[in-house]
Amino acid sequence: MTIFKGKGVYGAVAIGKISVFKRKDTTVKRIHVSDTAAEKKRLEAAKEAATAQLQEIYDKALKEVGEQNAQIFEIHMMMIEDDDYNESIESIIDTQSVNAEYAVSVTADNFSEMFASMDDAYMQARSADVKDISNRIIACLSDDGSQENSSDEKVIICADDLAPSETVLLDKDKVLAFVTSHGSSNSHTAILARNMNIPAVIGAGDDFLSAVSDGMFAAVDGYTGEVFLSPDTEALEKLETKQKEDEEKKRLLQELKGKENVTLDGTRINIFANIGGVDHIGAVLANDAGGIGLFRSEFLYLESSDYPTEEQQFAAYKKVLESMAGKKVIIRTLDIGADKKVDYFDLAKEDNPALGFRAIRICLTRPEIFRTQLRALYRASAFGKLGIMFPMITSVSEVEQIKKICAEVREELRADGVDFDENAELGIMIETPAAAVISDKLAPLVDFFSVGTNDLTQYTLACDRQNSAVEQFVDTHHEAILRLIEMSAKNAHANGAWIGICGELAADTSLTETFLRMGIDELSVSPSFVLKVRDAVRHTDLS
Repeated sequence: MTIFKGKGVYGAVAIGKISVFKRKDTTVKRIHVSDTAAEKKRLEAAKEAATAQLQEIYDKALKEVGEQNAQIFEIHMMMIEDDDYNESIESIIDTQSVNAEYAVSVTADNFSEMFASMDDAYMQARSADVKDISNRIIACLSDDGSQENSSDEKVIICADDLAPSETVLLDKDKVLAFVTSHGSSNSHTAILARNMNIPAVIGAGDDFLSAVSDGMFAAVDGYTGEVFLSPDTEALEKLETKQKEDEEKKRLLQELKGKENVTLDGTRINIFANIGGVDHIGAVLANDAGGIGLFRSEFLYLESSDYPTEEQQFAAYKKVLESMAGKKVIIRTLDIGADKKVDYFDLAKEDNPALGFRAIRICLTRPEIFRTQLRALYRASAFGKLGIMFPMITSVSEVEQIKKICAEVREELRADGVDFDENAELGIMIETPAAAVISDKLAPLVDFFSVGTNDLTQYTLACDRQNSAVEQFVDTHHEAILRLIEMSAKNAHANGAWIGICGELAADTSLTETFLRMGIDELSVSPSFVLKVRDAVRHTDLS
């Protein structure tokens, strides 16, 4: 038995056979070129292809690991357009008259070393990101972006390091765990592993890969960061016991299915699920969510090459409402812009898109798009219990304008003899400090609030979610954020509205009691967190 020690980034135990992750040979040769202009055209074409691939990976990640974690690939797309990075590549092509592959490879090495030499751990982890995007561009230049890994059984993936895109593209149904020789807990790959619920150990050491081979029996302890190669009987028994204890905890959570979301003192709360598409309804039902607190309708637009029609949207909304069989479904209207781009919208490039033309601002200035979506939503409301939610609200006038358009759409449907639910609830997201501060003015206009803590944190702390340099300054438990949520809850209840939280903080069980004491009526989380939050609620005593 040989034991390697690294850093556990997702606590769980995996036992099984090893599969060594192999990549296609990406050896880059230096080739003299006479036409540097043509070489730079090749580079641009490869960058476009790489960006398109990253967009596909982003869309996949968006569904599997959520918006915040998918932003990694938005950052990668931005890195491809980085001026310093591109100037270096083009300068090498021009001054040395060499092929684009070689120029990209040299630039990647230089930038990677620069990041790796920095004192800040987060910036050191960006070294892997530079390599990832550079390898992707080189693969596009050679028109070969595939890997050579395949397995019909569940295995422990072992690699020198895994790029974020490689992690997302792994078939989770065939992965028991992964172990890397290098990497850090701040790497995007580690973050993805945690959110994909894959047991993982990183930084097992330079000698790790030389000690493993395909088919070798091993065990991974994601809690301690230990990797056991050919574990002896004693070690294997301990790990199997630990694994069984994990499974027992999961089983106990499963026993909470069908139980009420009620505290020890009798306070009740709704626990709903956030989803990004119709194909996620199964996860909502499997985890016993009381409803859907956030259905991200922008996926209909992101997955389409043109504006989705009223009929296409109606079919999707109807399906989710029918599938939920009378349980409440809150559908957020179109929320694109900022980190979510759709080519056919022809949105102008912005220096600070988080503060720019996005979400409700697009809908109110392009009413034909908005009306199409509202008609589809109201038509679908006849088939279930629908709530319509509007994002990025900052003023009373916006809500008044929204309600006016909704009233006009309802009148059109009545005139056409189309059935719809006259009592479909209308709500707004509290995700800007402005909305929270004037929540006493907004609450009388709507049926509910839903707090989007991801953006509320960004805007309250003035920390751009896309800017890794300010990540260390982000405190999701900051008193200012909690005060804004509490203020919104107080004003909602004072004006007859209910309030929920649909941002990531809703799943933070260290805040569950705090939210309940504020009077939060609903917590909406990723489906896999529903039972965990229910358990926290049922162990809380507010008396």
